[in-house]
Formats: sequence, C-alpha cells, structure tokens
Amino acid sequence: MNVTEEMKLYIQQELERIERDEQVVILYACESGSRAWGFPSEDSDYDVRFIYVRPVEWYLSIFDKRDVIERPISDALDISGWDLKKALGLFRKSNPSLLEWLESPIRYLERHSIAGQIRSISPLAFSPKSCMYHYLSMAKGNYRKYLQGEFVKIKKYFYVLRPLLACQWIEQYNEMPPMEFEKLVNRLLEADSELKRTIDTLLIRKKSGQEIDFEPRLPVLNDFIEEQISVYEGRVREIQTQETQLDDRLDHLFRTALAEAWGRERPWICKH
Repeated sequence: MNVTEEMKLYIQQELERIERDEQVVILYACESGSRAWGFPSEDSDYDVRFIYVRPVEWYLSIFDKRDVIERPISDALDISGWDLKKALGLFRKSNPSLLEWLESPIRYLERHSIAGQIRSISPLAFSPKSCMYHYLSMAKGNYRKYLQGEFVKIKKYFYVLRPLLACQWIEQYNEMPPMEFEKLVNRLLEADSELKRTIDTLLIRKKSGQEIDFEPRLPVLNDFIEEQISVYEGRVREIQTQETQLDDRLDHLFRTALAEAWGRERPWICKH
C-alpha cells in the first residue's frame, strides 16, 4: 500500500487537527498521487485529498465563501480538500480528479454514507469525452515539458504514459480507468512487447528507490507516446457529449450528508 501504519496514523491526526481548526466534518480522505498510482519514489510526498462539510448555517448565506482548505506542504505531506458542495458540483461535470479520489486504493478516512452513495452513481456521471480530454491534456503537457531532447527526466515517462493508457481504457471499456498504473499496463499492453518490457524495467527501478533522473531518451516510449497523442487528439473529438440528469439526486445527497455529519434531522431531507 506504500503507506506505513505510523504514517497513516499521522495523517489521520492531521485530518483531525483540520476538523478542529476549521470546524468541519471530513467525510472522506484518500491518497491521490504517485503512491495511489503505484509508482512512488522513496522521497515522494503524501498527496492527501479530502471532502468535508461545514455546519448548515455556513451555507445559508448570500455571500460566496472559500470552498477549499489547503495546508502548506510540510514533512512531505501535501494535504488539501474540497467542500462537499464544490465536490458535488464537479462530480456533476464528471471531474476526473474527484472520480479518481473516490476509487483510490489508499483511503485514510471514510465517514457516513456519502462517499459510497457518490460511488454508486459514478457511472451515471462519467463522461468519456471530458475525462479523455483531461487525460490527453495531462499527457501532452507533461510530454512537452519533460520528455523533449536527447536527455530527459526518465521518471516523467510515468506521468505521460499513465494518462495515455487512461485514454485507451476509456476508449475500450467506456468507464473510468483504474488509478493503479500496473493495472493499466497489464490489461492494455501486450505481455511480450518491447514497450511493456521497457515500462516494467523502469517501474522496477523507480519502486526500488534507484535514482533515475536525466538519462538518454527511450525511443520506444517516445514513439509510442507521439503515436498515441496523435490518435487520441482525433478520437476525443469524435466522442458524443452525454447529458446526465442528476441535479435532484445530488441535492438530496448534499442534504443527507449535512444531516449525517451534524447528527440532526432536518425538515428539508425529502424522501424519494
């Protein structure tokens, strides 16, 4: 799982501190970075993301308020969260980051029913077009920034390959891709191909803690990346936009979460 019990306890204590300081209830918290993706380095940060809810009265205001909680990075801990109202609004738009959080293999906290309820309707909110655009943009940006020239930051190949394989997963299965990089590689690439052997070798090196920084570019990976970027730039435009009608359901989830978090029955919880 790439997280020791000692570190997990420390993270949970930090989440409790945020609850006390901010007067919120954290409903869900997970790992969202390279540890959840399955290719951390020894010095990788812990990228903790969470969803929280404030007291009911906080939402009963004519003013817009800050709906994000962020803490400065310290002790290799990068921790931030979204208000539930913001999270549900992004969920409605098939936000890939939020969909990934909900399926993270490393979960630090899950309270009440809201995360499970959101997961149960995730297939209804999933938009192949918007998610493929997201992953393709990520791959193109990282490729331009890190993998040009004769010598490149070798470990950055993972940050281009993973989103490209996510595009391939979406095309083949029409569903949100798994977070774990190895699941994508093992399901989508031919077992005895030079491409997969090269990726497996890099993955072993990275997970073993070897220092892999600037090295000669790997033509087999660059060729694959350039081909796949070209392919999915065309295919993403062909995907039809899908309309989903979840507004009433998401309103109900939000109100239910407020009642669960603060332990009070509310007359605005409508029965469906």
